[in-house]
Amino acid sequence: MRIDHVVYAAEPDGLVATSKRLGEKLAADVVDGGIHPRFGTRNALIPLANHRFLEIVEPLDHPASDKAPFGQAVKARTENGGGWLGWVVEVKDIAGAERLVGRQAVPGNRHRPDGVEITWKQLGVKGLMSDPQVPFFIHWDDDAQHPSHDAAGGVALEKLQIAGSPDRVREWLGLTGEPGVDRDEWEPEVEFDFMAPHGTPGLLSVTFSTPNGTVTV
Repeated sequence: MRIDHVVYAAEPDGLVATSKRLGEKLAADVVDGGIHPRFGTRNALIPLANHRFLEIVEPLDHPASDKAPFGQAVKARTENGGGWLGWVVEVKDIAGAERLVGRQAVPGNRHRPDGVEITWKQLGVKGLMSDPQVPFFIHWDDDAQHPSHDAAGGVALEKLQIAGSPDRVREWLGLTGEPGVDRDEWEPEVEFDFMAPHGTPGLLSVTFSTPNGTVTV
């Protein structure tokens, strides 16, 4: 289990303008990700170091964005002005995540502009919608297609600031050891800064190391 990516919903001026703004702020390349036909969304990507990426996403005018949980979550966040939607952990064993959440993962797919289809399974978006401090889970069908490979990763994820409870997040992830012990071979670790929520819990900000220094979005 490891942090895979963070998700940012497009602001009112749309995906292209939002992703360009974030790319300039982070001094990073932005990649056109393509369309999620099952979810009624499309995305742009900023590949990061350490096998991670930043996903910028917007809803399409398509029935799937009203039916699929991910489409619903993106649409609601965009209509509320955009911004951080949440964070995502990659699991090697999706069956373990299914036992934690109590339901089956759903398939996801995306058609890149070059025609290549990327496929994965994801789980827990409904949990994110009801409690935005918790992540959802993803399992990539082919690690060679991971979005971090799409460009040079000159930017790294450093810290997540979350309004919420670390105990609640650890419970959701099924972590039972002491904080700092439940780790795997993936380094460097990302720092977590939890704050008591004033209103709705959720991902407040993300800090990156960039060629121009540390940047918090």
